[in-house]
Amino acid sequence: MEIKNKYRSSLRAMLLIIIISAYACEDNDQPDVAYGKVTDIEGNVYKTVVIGTQVWMAEDLRVTKYNDGTAITLITDKNNWAATSTDAFCWFSNEEAWGALYNWYAVNTGKLAPEGWHVATDEDWTELTDFLGGEEVAGGKLKKKGIDIWGDPNIGATNMVGFTSIPGGCRELDGDFTNFGGCAYYWTSTEYHPLDSWERQVFWSEARIYREHVGKEYGFSVRCVKDQ
Repeated sequence: MEIKNKYRSSLRAMLLIIIISAYACEDNDQPDVAYGKVTDIEGNVYKTVVIGTQVWMAEDLRVTKYNDGTAITLITDKNNWAATSTDAFCWFSNEEAWGALYNWYAVNTGKLAPEGWHVATDEDWTELTDFLGGEEVAGGKLKKKGIDIWGDPNIGATNMVGFTSIPGGCRELDGDFTNFGGCAYYWTSTEYHPLDSWERQVFWSEARIYREHVGKEYGFSVRCVKDQ
């Protein structure tokens, strides 16, 4: 199954810097939410938020080492990305952004999350969307408000629970980058079959969140959940 491609663009480094700067200045559009924090092996600090019975990271993962200290392979070259079937990560357009993009092989190592946490499973995401009223509306309730980062009109965005979903785009099977500013794609750690795994997609153009299974070679964002 191919990912939904509703916001294709060829953003360059300058636009990336502008958008990231806006996020850095206005990263809390839900001031009434009580945030916690967690630190990864490299010292990156992430906001966390309680949603129902779960504790989620309120930021995209950006670690470049596994929790055992091993470096994750960084692939910048388009052709090398397309050819790999082992764990790897990258940054959108090879410019360091607010979160990294990982292929599913990196997710499947079980070593991406900080100790005591795990990459969200398909079941974790389903519990989250059910808590928010179902797939038809959950995407909007997860999205950061406004159009400083998300594309106009950013339909349904309320960031009701402080999850602060942001549109990190993705790296496609052929190594191209797409959809920065318009779409958020999140891996789950749950395999669908030997070629595909489950993921979630949120778009600027609607309030829905999509549950799809796609090829493991895509580069997607990652959110983690605290172990219970």
